[in-house]
Parts: sequence; C-alpha cells; structure tokens
Amino acid sequence: MRILVISFYFEPDLCAGSFRTSSFVKALRNAITAEDTVDVITTLPNRYGSYRVETSELEIDSNITIRRIRVPFHKSGFYDQAKSFFVYFFNSLRFVRSREYDVVFATSSRLFSAFLGAVISKCKRKPLYLDIRDIFTDTLQSILGKTKLKYIIPVFLLVEKFVMESAGKINLVSKGFDGYFLKKYKKNYSYFTNGIDDEFIEDSLIAVAVAPIATGKIIFTYTGNIGEGQGLEKIVPYIAARYKNIEFIIIGDGGRKGTLEKSITHLHNVKIIAPINRKDLIAFYKKSDILFLHLNSYEAFKKVLPSKIFEYAAMYKPIIAGVDGYSKEFLEENLPDSLIFRPCDIDDFCMKYENYSGIVDVKSRKRFIAKFSRQNIMNEMAGDFLDFSRKTVKAVPKKTQ
Repeated sequence: MRILVISFYFEPDLCAGSFRTSSFVKALRNAITAEDTVDVITTLPNRYGSYRVETSELEIDSNITIRRIRVPFHKSGFYDQAKSFFVYFFNSLRFVRSREYDVVFATSSRLFSAFLGAVISKCKRKPLYLDIRDIFTDTLQSILGKTKLKYIIPVFLLVEKFVMESAGKINLVSKGFDGYFLKKYKKNYSYFTNGIDDEFIEDSLIAVAVAPIATGKIIFTYTGNIGEGQGLEKIVPYIAARYKNIEFIIIGDGGRKGTLEKSITHLHNVKIIAPINRKDLIAFYKKSDILFLHLNSYEAFKKVLPSKIFEYAAMYKPIIAGVDGYSKEFLEENLPDSLIFRPCDIDDFCMKYENYSGIVDVKSRKRFIAKFSRQNIMNEMAGDFLDFSRKTVKAVPKKTQ
C-alpha cells in the first residue's frame, strides 16, 4: 500500500501539528509491512520566525520518505501565512503529479492542508482520511466577523464543505467540535485527541506544589503561540500589575507578540523568550511554580482543546487556565487540581487565585499521563487509519506477463 501524508508542519518544527504528525508517522512505521511505503510532504521548519533549525529537504528511512518544501518565513500574519501555504500547495501538487498512491492522510488546523489533501484525493481518485485539529471557519467568523474581511468567510465555508465531503473518514481532535461538524456533515468520525510526548513523561518531576499566594517570587510560565487565539495581551499585563511577586516567563512567538510587548513596557515582571527546543523547555517547566494557559474570549475557542494542557499536566505543576467551554469541561473532569478562570477576566482570576491552594493531585496526574500517552493514542489512530485504508483501497490489478 502506498500512503501519502500531508502536513504543513513536521519535526523538527516546534508546534502541535509537528509533534502530532511526527508521532503518527512513527506509529505508522511500526504498523505497516515492508511492502508498504509512506511519503510525507511537509515544509522546512517555519512555524516561528525567531526559531530556525537546519534539517534536510529529503529524508529517506527504509520505506518512509519525508520531503520538506522550502516556504517563505512568516510572522504568523494572515497574508504571509497564505503566501507560505500557496508555495507549499503548488510544490506539493507538482511532486505528486507523476506518483501514484492508494490512500491520502491529511492533518490540518487552518483548513489549508486539509484542502490540499482533498484536492489530491479527488485528482488521484483515492480515499482521504482527515485529521481536523481546529475549526478554521468558526475561528475566522469570531475574529473577522466585524471587519471588512468578513466577506471572505463564505469562500472558506465552501472550501470547508468541499474538504469535509471529500473525506471518507474524519478524526476530530476535540469532542468540543461535535456541535459544529456533526450537524453539518454526516460522516464517519473518530476522536483521537492530542497527548503527552515521551520526552515529557520521561522528564516528569513530582515536586511539592508551591502555594501561589505564599510570600516571595512565584514563577508563572506560558509556552506556545502568542496570537489572536491566546489573547495574552488581554490578561498577562493586568495580572503582572496586580501581583508584583508574580514573574511571568512567556516562551514563544506569534502574530500578537508585538502587541503583548507594548502592553508590558511599564512592567518589570514579565519576560518574553524566543521559542526553544523541548529539552530546554522542560528545564523551564521544572523551575516554574505555575504553568499558565489562556484562550481569547471568542465563541470559537469554547470548542477547542489546547495541546499544551497535556504536556503541562505531565510536569506535576499547578495549572492555571483562562478557558471556557470544552477546555474547561476537560480540565474539570481530568485535572481537577487546576485553577480555571473566565478568559480575559482579571476580577475572576483574582478571586480564584487568592483562594487557590496550588496543591497537585499526584494520583490524578498519574492517571492522566497513563490515559493520554501520545504514543498510545497515535498507535490507535494509526491502526484506525490502516483499517480504513484496507477497507477502502481497491486492489491494484496485477500486470499480465
């Protein structure tokens, strides 16, 4: 069987899509036969303009081939990301034009990679398995609904319809997506969520939790994207101004980094650090007292499940999260020792923070880590994908001699 994997991000890039797809391909490697082949079409690392790492454009390991396309570096803006995608899109089509595949797998958070997978699936007349990590059109409606750009939303809704109707099987990374997708598209769905990578499980540090309102410096650490979806500029400056003993360490980059930097110019207890590799990141986690998470107060973000929750949980540190909707439900069910406050609401944060014990429930964390091991989840997802492939791939007739 000849498998094509479409993912805009792949290791050694630093983002949820990269970690997820890399783990999925590793799981495939262990599940396929020697006669099967996997082609991964991705990009050279480009998630953050401030993080660059050298890697090869072509990597071949037995029956796995990884082809990385060079795209323009971007600053996470809508237009420059679109430009990068078009370079990836047309180069990917050029690569697959003369190649034959039996099944296509595409993973996407911003719809574009899913669209590429759907186009290739249609052109090759091969089945498509989609892994949906975000509701792009819903996010656009929340962000652009009151701007002049709102007129492009119907176009993306048509693209979404084409993508979803092209798929033979769809995986939703969050159960919170159900309310949006299930009523619009009658498809075969699965739910393989994000998980905890082995690096974090191996380096977990069980430590005595520090009470947040104790005297002395309290280190809050946030890692990840600094974008519209996180809305850090709407909460971090207010927390830092109210609590001088809190030292914020924000590790990441993104389209709203400049806005955040402007909002903290008068503060001395907020530090922004460029993206770093995972080994160094774990060292920061271990030095932290609190791991901080925040999503903007848009309706669309009530459906998502941030991948950051999983690696935070593995560090056995108190988690403070400004989230609502499905993320809130997930934390309450699986990580009940977390502090959850309303997004962008400094008053709600203060009220709950000043009554928060910061005590970590070690038993519940152990259960969480066992349940959400990325390796186990991706092994199950690879099995599901291969089951789908075997049921839908038509046997290729042998050539007569």
